[in-house]
Amino acid sequence: MFRQGDVLIVPIASMPKLLEPIERESDHIILAQGELTGHAHAIKDKRATLFRDPKLSAVFMEVTGDAPVVLEHDQHDAISIPPGTYQIVRQVEYSPAAIRTVLD
Repeated sequence: MFRQGDVLIVPIASMPKLLEPIERESDHIILAQGELTGHAHAIKDKRATLFRDPKLSAVFMEVTGDAPVVLEHDQHDAISIPPGTYQIVRQVEYSPAAIRTVLD
């Protein structure tokens, strides 16, 4: 597993069926965007692709090739993600009023 701030990247054995590709933004894939800071957990390398499961609202990533890609964020150290398939999990925060996604 890999963690960068509120983003957890969990290796999985294979990609689920019937996923929809998520388009790149400014030539990056964005794993999470901070609504307060505007900083993004992003990968520039074209060997990384994001997918969405429309039924589960889950996000998955595939990294192809022979070398790792780099996950970057302005407030965290960059981390290398090796080739493979992953589920992207966002940290959530509990409060008695509501459960909400943590924002950078």
